[in-house]
Amino acid sequence: MVSTPQIEPSKHQLAEFIHRLEAGEALLRDSPEHVLEVVGILKSYGIILDAYSNNLIYIADHQFLVLFPLFKYFNGEINPSKVLKFLWHDRINYEYAEYCMKSMFWHGGGGLDTYLDSPEFLEAIKPVIKAKFKLNPLMLGLDKVFPDFLPEQIRQSAYYSGLGQFWRVMSDIFIDLSDRYDAGEIKTIPEVVDHILQGLVADASRPITYTVNIGGTDYDILPKSANLTFLMDTAVPYVEAVFFRGTPFLGTVSYNAQAYQIPMFQGDFAYGALYADPLPIGCSGIPPTLLMQDMRHYLPDYLTEVYQKSLRKEEDLRIQICETFQKSMFCVTTAALQGLAPHPLTTDDLEEQKANRKYLEGWMNRFTKSRIRQANA
Repeated sequence: MVSTPQIEPSKHQLAEFIHRLEAGEALLRDSPEHVLEVVGILKSYGIILDAYSNNLIYIADHQFLVLFPLFKYFNGEINPSKVLKFLWHDRINYEYAEYCMKSMFWHGGGGLDTYLDSPEFLEAIKPVIKAKFKLNPLMLGLDKVFPDFLPEQIRQSAYYSGLGQFWRVMSDIFIDLSDRYDAGEIKTIPEVVDHILQGLVADASRPITYTVNIGGTDYDILPKSANLTFLMDTAVPYVEAVFFRGTPFLGTVSYNAQAYQIPMFQGDFAYGALYADPLPIGCSGIPPTLLMQDMRHYLPDYLTEVYQKSLRKEEDLRIQICETFQKSMFCVTTAALQGLAPHPLTTDDLEEQKANRKYLEGWMNRFTKSRIRQANA
């Protein structure tokens, strides 16, 4: 009997996680407790993403080229009760959605970023600007004096729409995951990852388009001809910008260039969800705190019970939510790694194993400073 050749064990400092992925497991250790935490937090996250998605798309569609959108968080429903709740901060923190959008916008990557920097885009938006400001000579004059200003606003609107469309899909995936868990269909972390992966694959080729209506006429900002799709042009840049790179949190590091507290090169940023320390995340003014604050209102009862059994119960609830959220994001990242791998990670073919090993070790280099070990503790 001839044995199948096997690739040598990895010598990477995170080799255990590489071998885990090659065995069909996830970056997060499988346990009933982890399954309960991950599914519970993703249910809450799915509800929040639904709200974030709706607001981002509303802003893109109805606040297009509105330079001072004072009521952009109201989704078109402005009344005294809602204004009072807004002022009292009894609302969803849509600012976090914008933080993620601006992180994607700044870091770029993918076909969306490429198209928005193309001559085709600049040519397509000329009639849009003329139609929007045909009765406003001041803005048309401003466009001539500063020709990059309005195109940059339209690029940002495109990112509002693109992220909104991405989160629409992810919200549905996470809510469906919770429903399957409640029905007893999801019992392990690999099953959680597979559910997310299948959702990503099912919508991988979903078109990302964006059209605005001005004076009864539709104008394509992201036309179908740009061939932008859900997976490669929104999902992958989102993982890069929000999971890995992020942006430095104001008040935690100095933005003074002479202080050298922020990496010189954009690609060296490591402020994303997989790296963030839960302690500063629980502080006022730190953007992810807004997300944790939102999710606390929609936690399923079984996850609330877990937090109630902790040492401090609800005194550090946002930090507990953050730690659970990071665990869930390692599951989402596992699904992304599986979907983007050059070959199935459990392949028996030696050459395919070598190609996968090179791929995984490249990714693991980026995980060395993440909280992957803390998540698995």
